[in-house]
Formats: sequence, structure tokens, C-alpha cells
Amino acid sequence: MVEVMEISLTTPAILFPAVSLLLLAYTNRFLAIASIVRSLVNRADVQKNANVLKQIRNLQVRVTLIKAMQAFGIASLFFCVLAIILLYFEFVISGKIAFAGALFLMLGSLAVSFWEIMLSGVALKTELERVLDRDGGTE
Repeated sequence: MVEVMEISLTTPAILFPAVSLLLLAYTNRFLAIASIVRSLVNRADVQKNANVLKQIRNLQVRVTLIKAMQAFGIASLFFCVLAIILLYFEFVISGKIAFAGALFLMLGSLAVSFWEIMLSGVALKTELERVLDRDGGTE
């Protein structure tokens, strides 16, 4: 016998704190990258070297990814609210579908976040290479 999952009005609400914290973290990452971009653009104006341009290209991709992370997170929150409304009006099947959509959107947001974090490691490696190239790689 197949057991059907019960879903209550409060079930979609479990995502609210997670989504809120993730959106805050994403916004902080965006602001930090914006600061780095401004600094690199100023440095790129002074010195046109391949390392700085490589970092700027990396940051362009990361800004795009952060915007996608935020979009997925906001869409997830939207579907959570939709699920609560549907469940409130006793459209249980539609509420379950909306909640499942919210979960998949959150999963998408986390996947893009993982990708962006991997790229941030590349950015740090590039910056370390610049320092080593400047100092000749010696201690």
C-alpha cells in the first residue's frame, strides 16, 4: 500500500527562514564582489595586465551567477507563499505541486551557489598567482 504524504499549511513555511538567510548571504556576496570589481577596474585602468583582466572576467561570471542565485531564491519564496495560499484554500494537490516547485527552485539556487563558490576559489588562485609573479615566487 502506498502511503500518501500529508502536507499542512505550515509545511511550506519551513523554507521561509532558510530562504531569507540565503538571500541575505547572496546579497552580502554580491556587495563584496561589487567592491572588488570597483577596485579591480581602478587597477585595470592603471595597469593593463592579463591577471587583472582575468580576474575581472571571473567576477563578471560570478555576478551573473549571484543574480541567478537570487532569482531562484526569490522564485522559491514566491512558490512557498503560493503553496501556503493554495493549502489555505484547500487546494491540496496544487499546494503540494507549488511546494515541490519551491523545493526544486531552492535546489537550483543552491546548485548555482555551489558553482559560484567554486569560481571564487579560482579568483583567489589568480590573485595568489599575481602576488607570486610580482615577487618572483621566492620567500
